[in-house]
Amino acid sequence: MPSEVDLSVELSCHCGSVTLCVQRRPDFIHECNCSLCMKTGAIWGYFDPREVRVNGSTLGYRRADKAEPGAIIRFCGTCGATSHFELSEAAVEKFGNAVVGVNMRLADERELSGVEMRYPDGRAWPGSGDFGYVRPPRVID
Repeated sequence: MPSEVDLSVELSCHCGSVTLCVQRRPDFIHECNCSLCMKTGAIWGYFDPREVRVNGSTLGYRRADKAEPGAIIRFCGTCGATSHFELSEAAVEKFGNAVVGVNMRLADERELSGVEMRYPDGRAWPGSGDFGYVRPPRVID
């Protein structure tokens, strides 16, 4: 667990070509069951873009099954690990550049002790409004 002074979290893809640093631990983490999250293997912590520093080159993926995908999934071009998502241009136009999702699987789980893990039902989510959840949250220990 990070010290009281340094609450930042360092993350890295498998090969180390892409690293991320977030200025604080996430308030909570989403392990979503939608097809995109399941197939990328990501669990998301959400941050203001000013709180995230990405080092290294990433490639991007936009889902083809949505007319206006809300996010661009970023991943390492060498090892393929999903690193983060950025809002698409359409989402930024609609909502502002308000959030970056960071794949918290790239962090050392010990640094996430005490953070709540939530399980949104992305498969059933209609695209607006609140998420339903598939099971109760748990605290990472």
